[in-house]
Amino acid sequence: MTTTTSPLLSVKDLKVAYGGIHAVKGINLEIKQGELVALIGANGAGKTTTLKTLVGMVKPAAGSISFDGQDTSRLAAHDFVSRGLVLVPEGRGIFPRLTVEENLQMGAYYRNDKADIAHDMARVYDLFPRLKERMKQLAGTLSGGEQQMVAIGRALMSRPKLLLLDEPSMGLAPIIVQKIFEIIRMVAAEGVTMLLIEQNAKLALETANRGYVMESGVITVADDAKALLANPAIQSAYLGE
Repeated sequence: MTTTTSPLLSVKDLKVAYGGIHAVKGINLEIKQGELVALIGANGAGKTTTLKTLVGMVKPAAGSISFDGQDTSRLAAHDFVSRGLVLVPEGRGIFPRLTVEENLQMGAYYRNDKADIAHDMARVYDLFPRLKERMKQLAGTLSGGEQQMVAIGRALMSRPKLLLLDEPSMGLAPIIVQKIFEIIRMVAAEGVTMLLIEQNAKLALETANRGYVMESGVITVADDAKALLANPAIQSAYLGE
């Protein structure tokens, strides 16, 4: 984790509403370069809405979002990947009728640095050897775990400055979850900054540097991940202890 003074991402007083429903009620959070930050909370707390707002898929009702020193709160969704803010969505969102290789190439669609793209493709295959074995296979025929690998690999092909992960373990067998999180730790160790939403709060906090707890559209606790793991209220509410 670096000691950059200004955060890579800064969210201040962010509010998001769907009609009359206030999904996010004035949250503040920040992420410094090199951090892996977890955002935990129950279903319906507003976590996914927060991520979608960060990448322009949902427009904020109020507040500010600054990424890499620029106000991004009113940018169109398609402008974010080229700026380095990339979402791996809940449910993976792969292209099922494209091959694994074509899906990964889509992650680099705005790039024209062919040698570096080839280097990054090789890196993704090193991280996910199973994808190399299935590079010519249609992505829609893969297992859930393999599709999650495609989704993360595709995001890495864009060379993200900040990678947003929404429920990467959802619906996966425990052994595959461990593999996915092993990869997440490896990517973080290479210096990729991440914001992680994960229903398995214990696993998320064991992986992260810091964490935020979100309840009913409000961030109620923010602390070092180890402190959150040791917090009796967090243990009772989210860690099954």
